[in-house]
Amino acid sequence: MKFEETYLNDNILDALYDMHFDDCTPIQEGCIPQILDYHDVIGIAQTGTGKTAAYLLPILSMLDDGGYPKDAINCIIMSPTRELAQQIDQAMQGFGYYLDGISSVAVYGGNDGPRYDQEMKSLRMGADVVIATPGRLLSHIRMGNVDLSRVSFFVLDEADRMLDMGFSDDIMQIVKLLPSDRQTILFSATMPEKIQSLAKSILKDPVEVKIAVSKPAEKIHQMAYICYEPQKLGIIRHLFKGNKLKRVICFSGKKDKVKEITRQLKQIGVNCCAMHSDLSQQERDEVMLKFKACQCDVLVATDIVARGIDIDDIQMVINYDVPHDCEDYVHRIGRTARADREGEAVTLVSDKDMYAFGQIEDFLEKDIEKIPLPGDLGDAPKYSKQRPNSPRHGKRGKGHGRRRSPAKGKTSAGKRGKSRSAKTSDKKKDNASREKIKE
Repeated sequence: MKFEETYLNDNILDALYDMHFDDCTPIQEGCIPQILDYHDVIGIAQTGTGKTAAYLLPILSMLDDGGYPKDAINCIIMSPTRELAQQIDQAMQGFGYYLDGISSVAVYGGNDGPRYDQEMKSLRMGADVVIATPGRLLSHIRMGNVDLSRVSFFVLDEADRMLDMGFSDDIMQIVKLLPSDRQTILFSATMPEKIQSLAKSILKDPVEVKIAVSKPAEKIHQMAYICYEPQKLGIIRHLFKGNKLKRVICFSGKKDKVKEITRQLKQIGVNCCAMHSDLSQQERDEVMLKFKACQCDVLVATDIVARGIDIDDIQMVINYDVPHDCEDYVHRIGRTARADREGEAVTLVSDKDMYAFGQIEDFLEKDIEKIPLPGDLGDAPKYSKQRPNSPRHGKRGKGHGRRRSPAKGKTSAGKRGKSRSAKTSDKKKDNASREKIKE
């Protein structure tokens, strides 16, 4: 579907024409008409599918058409991180280029003084669109800077990330201040039970638009090292030996590991910097500025603070640990091979993460190339896609991988059939039955 086939108004279409946007992505095609028809919407789509435009375009079009108060906050867009809030704000400036009467403000933590005063002024005057992180918005609410009584649109972007970061109570506090007749739009990469529960409590008869997770770009050369956890730092040192790698992002799910990886890389002379939640907002900004300006060769980062990274020249992505789900894996390695470039993705798969990595391979419908460990790191575990609690999983020879005791009423033979004693007992019963019949 082309944007001009939708009911978006001419000012929005003119901006899209200037930006050379002609065709809707699948999530935009599914969401835009439903939002324009005033339905609550659940959009299930990963990052990079065009979901920001899927809700911004119809909301801006309706606000520009009129009928909404000029002195009130008409739309609240919640973002889990400052970085995503900034991206939404940038998209807002582009899509709203011809919208003279629509005002907006981005509200997020890490800024004091003049920035906070500007936020306060915009909120009190009634900015049409407020893009905010939960904590910062609640801070303004407590200071009496915000009136949410006339909000017409409430958007939760990356709702799964918001709940993972512990914003559930904050969101519900904000929801209680909103009018009941608002239009609510929720976007999430996944739909776990906690998101379903949230959706039931804040949306009314929502239309669900689900877009299948897209596969990674074909130009990403995906590889994996099968290893034990203590061998990972040795692999990292091997990868960066000789300092030849540049423009690399190394992801880890834990900030302590990010700090340790950074220390190890600095010890061998790698020009690297770390991005994690212990840094102040000013420190995060400085790190991103250095990395974007190529003053830092390697960025070591956690998932949450790295979701705002949007750089075209990343040559390699390293997954120090296996992501929790397929969507996270696709999101991480999608930082490379952008703008029609080639890239590499390397994942370090410990013996405990083999099953999770196997699930990713099944989703991708391919076996990812396994790279032998450097000779000085010792032997690697045998790769297996079995669940971690499987008796055979991680078995390294005599003395390892003890077999579980069979559950009560079951034999250790499992699906292979009944035990010998059970079969003998059944045979005796059958013979006894035959004798009775003869009698």
